[in-house]
Amino acid sequence: MKSLKKATNTVLIGDLVDANYKKQSLSEYKNNPFIEALPPIFNEDDVLERFMVTPRITEQDKKSEKNIRYHVLKRVKNFIQPLPIHFEVERRLSTLIRRGYLARNPLDKSFLERIRVLHQLREDENEAHKYIYERLNYIRSTADSLSIIGISGIGKTTAIERLLLMYPQVIKHETYEGQPFSRTQIVWLKIDCPYDGSLSTLCKSFFKAIDDLLGTRYLEKYGYLSRVTSTMLLHMTSLASMYGIGVLVIDEIQHLLHSKNDQEEMLNFIVTLSNTVGIPTVLIGTSKAQKLFKGNFRQARRAASEGSIIWDRMAEDSEEWEFFLETLWELECLITRSEITDEVKKTFYDECQGITSVAVCLFILAQERAMFDDDNVNEIIDSKVLKKTAKEDMQIIQSMMKAIRTNNLKDMMKYEDIMINLDELMINHKRDTKLEGEIRKGFTERQNTLDYKRRDITESLSVEISALGIFDSLNVNDIRTLITKIVENNPINMEFNLLKTDAIQQAIILNQQKKMKKEPRVKKLLLLPLLEIRTKALEKKNHPYEALLKSGYIKNPLYEFYN
Repeated sequence: MKSLKKATNTVLIGDLVDANYKKQSLSEYKNNPFIEALPPIFNEDDVLERFMVTPRITEQDKKSEKNIRYHVLKRVKNFIQPLPIHFEVERRLSTLIRRGYLARNPLDKSFLERIRVLHQLREDENEAHKYIYERLNYIRSTADSLSIIGISGIGKTTAIERLLLMYPQVIKHETYEGQPFSRTQIVWLKIDCPYDGSLSTLCKSFFKAIDDLLGTRYLEKYGYLSRVTSTMLLHMTSLASMYGIGVLVIDEIQHLLHSKNDQEEMLNFIVTLSNTVGIPTVLIGTSKAQKLFKGNFRQARRAASEGSIIWDRMAEDSEEWEFFLETLWELECLITRSEITDEVKKTFYDECQGITSVAVCLFILAQERAMFDDDNVNEIIDSKVLKKTAKEDMQIIQSMMKAIRTNNLKDMMKYEDIMINLDELMINHKRDTKLEGEIRKGFTERQNTLDYKRRDITESLSVEISALGIFDSLNVNDIRTLITKIVENNPINMEFNLLKTDAIQQAIILNQQKKMKKEPRVKKLLLLPLLEIRTKALEKKNHPYEALLKSGYIKNPLYEFYN
């Protein structure tokens, strides 16, 4: 498995792999190289193991000095806990990708016809964009769309990125069933909606994302200023077919509201991505994005044909909140373990309102306050510490939290990112209590397995080594691959710091090797025969004339001209 080059801040980069075709259990998925090259359909155990990130905090870490523990606490930022909604999103995503390929089988005649039509349209792009919809309308599309709406900080982007990375991003095909089949497949592409909401800029972000992946120059070729959006959409359609793009994820879609385009045009553009371009789309946004789906129900329904997932905050009395809090509390790094009393639970929820990012931030800051408070000798987290932390260290969000806490609709309207009106959304996400129980059981079982422990060590070590920031020629996947081998080749009970030392040493070597490969090699120039003879003569301290004469390059002038 190779790793793709490092991307810019706005583009998520995954793995590049060679195609490995797998037998399909569903008849509709058979004989389709794009589907057969995907990983097997994930079950809940797969998602649980691949999705979860539990930072490692050892007993030795807890015994360290305050200044050291302060840094250890920052590991908690990487904490990701699987919840029922993550499994729901994974199932929808898995279906979107596979069903989107049904009408885009590269072995099917209709797919080849699509390529032919697109080629004709591109030859006359100045006029083609006017009738692209009519020309491609007869070609069926199995692409669906999904929207994920939720308040800021709930974990939408983190979750979707984690789920996307469970799939390779680029698959290289060479042969299929013994026949030549040279093709590059892009399984997923994630872009952020530009802050100004410009559809033209969104198209350019699409071209740039492909350029960052494959080293192409489509942005330069298709994204210059004079192009209209519909013409760029034509080229997006062509690239989507050429590279078999499995799903396009557009994050921060609430930015489209800042656009000068009217709502009808924006929704039509989103629908066209699925219907004409043929790419399944996942639209992610805050509560502001609800406005995009108001007014034109027909367009809104088509823009989210797979429905909407409402990512609301966790309820205080829910089993998932209880599970989340218990797991988070295991990452405490104080000299005294604080108990999660009913009072602490109530205060903690009151200050974070079930919003995951706020909860994690509050947990870290509360520990820091307990650690450095001279009056808190035993470093205990209680209700008093939690309230003081929220009031003083998280002051900037207190007005928003108060609006949520009191359910004051008037105040909540001031902060549209946190406003969720369930009545106006198409499908309301419901908690699956049974699934929560299964996740809790599966999580507990995995914590006791060697495989989980190795994954846990690998994850923690990867984060720490990457955070050093000294390996300029290695990306995250390079480091993870190296550490996976180190963890697998050492005893499970080996001290963490010894593994870390070994990992740093090997990473230094690998970094240097990659750096040398990147440096242009100066090839040794072969000397021309005459220069080579001269060089050798000088090395032996002989006159070059004698050496050239002896080699037959210098003739006797009298004899040569006389003859």
